[in-house]
Amino acid sequence: MATKRKVKRISSHFKLDGDQSTFEFVDVALNSDSPFFLDPRAFRALRSDWGELCVSLLQSFFDAVISRIQSGDHAGARQLLGSLSEPNETHLGLSKGKPAGRGMGRGLAEDMWEALSTSDAAATGLLQDLEDTVLFIDGIGHDRISDITTNIVRQPLIEFTRDAAAYYGIPLAKDVASARCWNSSLQRWEVGYVDLPKVKTGPLILVPKCLVRRRPTFDPGEYLDHHILPILQEEELQAASSLVEVLKDGRRRVTKNAIKAKYGRSKKVAREVTTKHPDALNRYRSQSATRRQPPSHRELADILDIEPPDWDRLLAAVLATSSGKAHADTYHRAVQALLSALLYPSLVNPVREFPIHDGRKRIDITFTNEAQQGFFAWVNDKVVPAPYVFVECKNYGTEIANPELDQIAGRFSPQRGQLGIVCCRMFKDRQLWAQRCKDTANDRRGFILTLSDEDLTTLVEERKTTATLWEYRLLRAHLDALVM
Repeated sequence: MATKRKVKRISSHFKLDGDQSTFEFVDVALNSDSPFFLDPRAFRALRSDWGELCVSLLQSFFDAVISRIQSGDHAGARQLLGSLSEPNETHLGLSKGKPAGRGMGRGLAEDMWEALSTSDAAATGLLQDLEDTVLFIDGIGHDRISDITTNIVRQPLIEFTRDAAAYYGIPLAKDVASARCWNSSLQRWEVGYVDLPKVKTGPLILVPKCLVRRRPTFDPGEYLDHHILPILQEEELQAASSLVEVLKDGRRRVTKNAIKAKYGRSKKVAREVTTKHPDALNRYRSQSATRRQPPSHRELADILDIEPPDWDRLLAAVLATSSGKAHADTYHRAVQALLSALLYPSLVNPVREFPIHDGRKRIDITFTNEAQQGFFAWVNDKVVPAPYVFVECKNYGTEIANPELDQIAGRFSPQRGQLGIVCCRMFKDRQLWAQRCKDTANDRRGFILTLSDEDLTTLVEERKTTATLWEYRLLRAHLDALVM
């Protein structure tokens, strides 16, 4: 019997504290590729400035290629496509054994140029985004789109990697030769030297776990079956073609199997029908906004073959910490780990000691609100601006009072957000503290939710029974108490 190959992950290689549930990045294997992909559609769901930058880069590159093809500058289009390289730094994809991402390479770059340059989809403006090519261009699948996406957003991923390295204590190698990065201002690829982690296989780029997908948002088979075939069915019915069947009750129908037998299931069919019926693609785009969510903790565990979150252990680390100033940092780190797991994928990218007011003040933990549904999306859309959610950790042996409330209220602003969380150990008079928070809300100084050890225990119990938690009933109850 063959011996199972030992998997070495980022966390074990760099001896990191924590696990996949507390890391913002995918804890990939370093001696093979992990079967997740970067989906360009996932970036469009991000609300942060970082997400907008990535979308801008993706759109800029694709527009540059298409515009060159449409203007007849085929040499320029070939050059842009040919500069895409194999993104082995992320260790994502389908290859077995030693990582070897399926980047464009000269052969595929030439194939893609030929497909784009000879396709009506490019000439007629049907293709608007990189992910559209999956639906209409032969030979382009989600693995290749993932590779292309990685190339285009390499610079923001490098910046994420450096920030994550500082946050988790991953050492950086100085002046590592970087693969090409897309410069949207100059419309060209550039190379340079950057600080990055290094492993045996070379430079390492970390990827936010909220951006990877097991299956792409855009799926050519799904688009054909649910958006193209119904159009062809209706056309055949209207034409009273030979495909029409008359049922016993007099109803007329055309089956999808009959349509497939006549037209096939090729991307060519999707191109031709969409050219005549562009609303089909518009509907598909609009419906795709919430179709593919970030991977849950369970999905990450199953696909990476790792243990799911140990909620009891994460909670115990908080509860076991003694109160008092001497243990404040231990409490802060334990809360940070627990909340990073509990609030994912709504809140991501925690930053410790986030500076504001030119560094004169600091927030214990600042999360970016990337919620697409549920409690945190509702707050941001309907209650108060909450692009960021601020957390203050108070490891006091006594009750928190007005100074702690004024401290977090002073962190709020219309630009940064007006939703905060105070984590503390206990209350003797919770009703009094709740009234103080309500007064703050009524004075339009922001909404402050408070989580004691007991509240954190309740949140953990709620999370244990839900694969991906969006609603956070306890937090909603706390917020309702501030506005009722």
